[in-house]
Amino acid sequence: AKPTMEVRCSIEVTSQLVETQEASLDYLVGSTDILLDKNIISKILDIQKLKENDRQHVFALLDAFLKQTKLQSIL
Repeated sequence: AKPTMEVRCSIEVTSQLVETQEASLDYLVGSTDILLDKNIISKILDIQKLKENDRQHVFALLDAFLKQTKLQSIL
């Protein structure tokens, strides 16, 4: 059997790694294969800070755009 090595690092080091690699912790540890763009993550965080009513408007616009884009790709 191949020996395994457990590596533990501080939150600070992990945070720096995530920042320099511009990838989420989930991506770096293999929990997901989706690499999110740093700009997208920033926008999501900004949306989350909005008032609930404003957030619902943003989601409605985004949903409409995504539906239109999906329909166009089918046609």
